[in-house]
Amino acid sequence: MIEKVIYLEGIEPVNVYGINNIRLEKLKDFYPKLKIIARGNEIKVQGDENEINVFEDKLEIIIEYFLKFKQLSDNEFEALLKGEGESLLKRREDADDALVYGNNSKPIRARTVTQQKLVDEYNTNDMLFAIGPAGSGKTYTAIALAVRAFKNKEVKRIILTRPAVEAGENLGFLPGDLKEKLDPYLRPLYDALMDMIQPKKLAELIEDGIIEIAPLAYMRGRTLDNAFVILDEAQNTTVNQLKMFLTRMGKNAKFIVTGDITQIDLPKKTDSGLVQALGILKDIKGISILYFDERDIIRHHLVKYIVNAYKKQDENKKENSNQ
Repeated sequence: MIEKVIYLEGIEPVNVYGINNIRLEKLKDFYPKLKIIARGNEIKVQGDENEINVFEDKLEIIIEYFLKFKQLSDNEFEALLKGEGESLLKRREDADDALVYGNNSKPIRARTVTQQKLVDEYNTNDMLFAIGPAGSGKTYTAIALAVRAFKNKEVKRIILTRPAVEAGENLGFLPGDLKEKLDPYLRPLYDALMDMIQPKKLAELIEDGIIEIAPLAYMRGRTLDNAFVILDEAQNTTVNQLKMFLTRMGKNAKFIVTGDITQIDLPKKTDSGLVQALGILKDIKGISILYFDERDIIRHHLVKYIVNAYKKQDENKKENSNQ
């Protein structure tokens, strides 16, 4: 027998417990082998570990339903409790274009034509390349797809990775241990996940290894089965690094590779693995390559002009070098 404390986040306890705790009593009746004690947003559960895990999964479905639709009747609560409401939940999800509902019930959806194309291509391809400038939402959309796939039990884990390439700084001179040195490179991935998963739940998933955020070197020698894997900043991989990563793909896996080939931080005379891959993999069935541009940028409106200005400068340099 074990004891576990579950915290209700993003929802008022009364929406789970019901008026005068009527729903809480139904929960207790539905799981008679568990001892359930609720105080405020804290639920203490004692019993068999597997039974507690089943209870926690059911509670998550109920909370997610409420956060998505901002309502939960007693009939809907009972239907979800018994599993009879899952078909209704799926129908409502299918009618909604939100990929996931983030913290504070924020709907996260594709916001541009290319972002929507990435969502559509995901349905028919197991490996996708999303190429484009900073701020175009390619990584954020990919992570939203990963969270949706995990919540829908299409995959068992999420793996997010980046090459640790110094952009003007040397890792050896930065303070701290290896994790502290690498965290700044992985911070954008944490930030996106924190938009979509409650912080305490995210911390649990990371601690249990269900969500893994690690530098690319940690992928070597592994086979990634039943996983949604995202390689970010792939323009900074060498040819051998990207080949190593792509060949980690296991059964029932989805891979999305994102990058910006105009922002390569590799040492001079080192070829980008992403640039090579786009050429040699473009005709393989099951692999889709999408190109984002300044029209997809959803940050501050000035970012579009900045990207365009640098793009024009690069084009002028190429023209002058060819003359």
